[in-house]
Amino acid sequence: MKKELIDDIIAWDIVNWSKSFDFWKKHLDVKDKGYQCLELGARQGGLSLWLALNNNQVICSDVSYTDQQHELDKTIALHKKHGCEQNITYKAIDASNIPYENHFDLVVFKSVLGGVSIDSGKRLEQQTIDSIYKSLKPGGRVVFIENLEGSFLHMYARKKFVGWGSQWYYMKLNDIVKLFNSYKSLEYKTVGFFGAFGKTEKQRQMLGKLDTLIEKLIPKHNRYVMIGIAKK
Repeated sequence: MKKELIDDIIAWDIVNWSKSFDFWKKHLDVKDKGYQCLELGARQGGLSLWLALNNNQVICSDVSYTDQQHELDKTIALHKKHGCEQNITYKAIDASNIPYENHFDLVVFKSVLGGVSIDSGKRLEQQTIDSIYKSLKPGGRVVFIENLEGSFLHMYARKKFVGWGSQWYYMKLNDIVKLFNSYKSLEYKTVGFFGAFGKTEKQRQMLGKLDTLIEKLIPKHNRYVMIGIAKK
């Protein structure tokens, strides 16, 4: 993929988070499959863009589409920019209560689990993964990238320098793995360490390249991005 397209799909911390494509490609072919797909917590719909450009049908969903028209407008504009809007429809769907059953070939999300509980007053991560399971066809897959707790340095920096860092729920790697106990299989890898400390995208790109060089030296549970694919 061209750099501009990768930038539009991933949107931030691009060097580390775009490593998901190489990982997914080893386990999944999405080209010209005509899959029925759902993106959860889509915001500007980067993963919907990826799937639609590969000739799949996608529901691009985010709860903000209900009352934040400007967010939906930006999403539609991005898809029109790449000429794939005919493959995409837009809905406001609660990730913890998906109103479909045995319907999708693929459900995708990027940085969603940490935010599903912010306004609920209770933990909804397991309910979200179970809701995805229900919405998938037998043999369907959930494809995702998610923030991890990482190291104590990551957690300290988030609380100190990120305005919403204390609200977001950063999960440990093992805790996310346990969420998928009902699935037939889960394949995953973790990436990134220094990229999380960049204040601008230029800094994150430089630090992301450093992460690529030293990745094998960083323990898996201290990295801050999890890339995964699980099969129903």
